[in-house]
Amino acid sequence: MKYLLNTVLIIATMTSGLAMAKVSPQEAARLGKDLTPMGAEKAGNASGSIPAWTGGITQPVKGYEEGEFHPDPYATDRVRHEITLANYKQFEQYLTPGQIALLKKYPTYSIRVYPSRRSAAYPKFVYDAVKKNAVTAELQPYGTGVRNTIMASPFPIPSDGAEVLWNHTLRYRGLSWEYTSSTLNTTSGGDKSITTREYQYYFAYSEPGITLPEIDNKIFYLKRKTLSPARMSGQMTLVHETLDQIRSPRKSWIYMPGQRRVRRTPDLAYDTADIDSNGVRTIDQVDMFNGAPNLYDWKLIGKQEKYIPYNAYQVHQGDLEIDDIAGTKHINPQLLRYEPHRVWVVEATLRLGMSHLYAKRRYYFDEDTWQIVLAEEYGEDGKLLQVTEAHTINYYQVPMVYSTLEVTYDLVQDRYFAEGLDNERDPIDMNVEFNRREFTSSALRREAR
Repeated sequence: MKYLLNTVLIIATMTSGLAMAKVSPQEAARLGKDLTPMGAEKAGNASGSIPAWTGGITQPVKGYEEGEFHPDPYATDRVRHEITLANYKQFEQYLTPGQIALLKKYPTYSIRVYPSRRSAAYPKFVYDAVKKNAVTAELQPYGTGVRNTIMASPFPIPSDGAEVLWNHTLRYRGLSWEYTSSTLNTTSGGDKSITTREYQYYFAYSEPGITLPEIDNKIFYLKRKTLSPARMSGQMTLVHETLDQIRSPRKSWIYMPGQRRVRRTPDLAYDTADIDSNGVRTIDQVDMFNGAPNLYDWKLIGKQEKYIPYNAYQVHQGDLEIDDIAGTKHINPQLLRYEPHRVWVVEATLRLGMSHLYAKRRYYFDEDTWQIVLAEEYGEDGKLLQVTEAHTINYYQVPMVYSTLEVTYDLVQDRYFAEGLDNERDPIDMNVEFNRREFTSSALRREAR
């Protein structure tokens, strides 16, 4: 409630209307020319370490079978640099403060840098939607929502930090998903606990042919069921993720087998602790950042060249077990891949009068996908508290880019949380067909019975 009241007061004092974020048809015409269809620079960099974008991976690679894990299209690439605490200063300009902090805290941590492969690709109808959004999309006051956009990222030629953030929030992620995956929590002593769940997603915002009024302010629907451990088995959660979370906050329901009833869950937003992570991360850290952005000022720092997690096919394989991937202090660096890429850097600073666990946050957005690939969370004293990485692949049967593994390191409590460990299960099924009627509270009650 305090966040809503503060936001109402802020908006009430504003003298301007909508922040006009759309670009001219002449500017939008750059998409597909000197810019990629998603808005990235098509050309490589001056040194040649970042190549030109030539279309990405648009077809399944040899050896891929539907329903199986994705063969690594770059399996023959060799490590160019392995960055450790001993040599990181040679590469410091390409590292983020969070990466340097991890190198300093964990002697066994390293960053293995491979050749840069601009593998990102999306269907043509996504590119068409992005180009249309470019000339129509508008930010609402203080970036609390977006108008006149559908399907995919709204601001391929951004002018401020809030626009870049919304490109991540509304990036194309397909239409329907179903998968089973595990999360992992560690303690400072190195103990591990694993929770396994079934997930179902329906992305209403990306439904072909749908209009913004028809999605009823919904981005996506999520239904989740816990399989293990036994004490949690049978718990179910339903989430309706809304586009404008100030006008209509997200709705969520939970079913607890012991109580045998479905009930609404309050305050599933902002810095509410994410119970899935044993409090390592907040609710708005899920998917790197989610929810209403109204607590922060979003400053666009600009573009930088960094070594970022990319093409993480090595850690996305069915012959791996969780113990192969998850060490006591960090993920096994031998299974991770980093590449030089250009990123948009955005810094979020807590607004005067607002309250949140993190006073400052810094995000690194891959220019080819708008996916946040690295995030850093800071306290009021400026101390770096947490570092989160999203390890992405091109799900080239679609094609689209999304994370296969997300890891949050808590530098203060010396523990980490990992999400997306489906290696001992099956990868995401993106051919499943859902509709919004399967994601109502009534449907959840029927399933619970």
